[in-house]
Amino acid sequence: MDSPDRSFDIFIQELMEKWGKPPNADRRVPSRITVVTVSSEPGSGGQLIASGIAEKMGYDLFQRDIIREIADRADIGASVIESIEKERLSGIEDFIATLVSRRYLWPEMYLEQLMKVISVIGKHGMAVIAGRGANFILPPNERLSIRVVAPVELRVLNISRVLNISEEEAKKRVIMKEAKRKAFIRKSFNADIADPINYDLTFNTEFIRYEAAVEAARQILEGDGKSV
Repeated sequence: MDSPDRSFDIFIQELMEKWGKPPNADRRVPSRITVVTVSSEPGSGGQLIASGIAEKMGYDLFQRDIIREIADRADIGASVIESIEKERLSGIEDFIATLVSRRYLWPEMYLEQLMKVISVIGKHGMAVIAGRGANFILPPNERLSIRVVAPVELRVLNISRVLNISEEEAKKRVIMKEAKRKAFIRKSFNADIADPINYDLTFNTEFIRYEAAVEAARQILEGDGKSV
């Protein structure tokens, strides 16, 4: 069985090979939005919805751990960033400078690397990005931003079942993760992760099935609900 590092290296290699090829007709200049960002409360099922959208649309899925590791590994991050044309990279850097100025940020090295990596993924398109504040990095007219929520009692129950731990332990994990995510967004982007104005769609998985959420996103992406 491959180690986590080996699996990550293989993923990056496949990504570089894909992005290094001349774009085909479908990937040249998208006539519609082809990037989805998914932010979720811990235990709400956001990862399942992100995976479902990626599978339904045939998009690459970038989960939190992948994004974080790309940004953490300076050499890998540089390879990802350099995979895009210089003109577009220049545009990304200009946009990040504007973002930093507008939100009054003084980004540390990790955050600057994170913004570049997510911006490059966004420019390539056909991607679902879960977490890492991607919706605060990409321009609103270039992504469909989704927030997944659920009552804390349901989220605790979900975590308890998935991890096979007590509900008391699950509640501690939910509270800790939620606090960390809020703090990361507040510190990194001077924004409130829970403010609905920051999202195009919000799904409450107490009442909305994962399949219905995936289908709603598909209809918007394939239709004219949010086009560029």
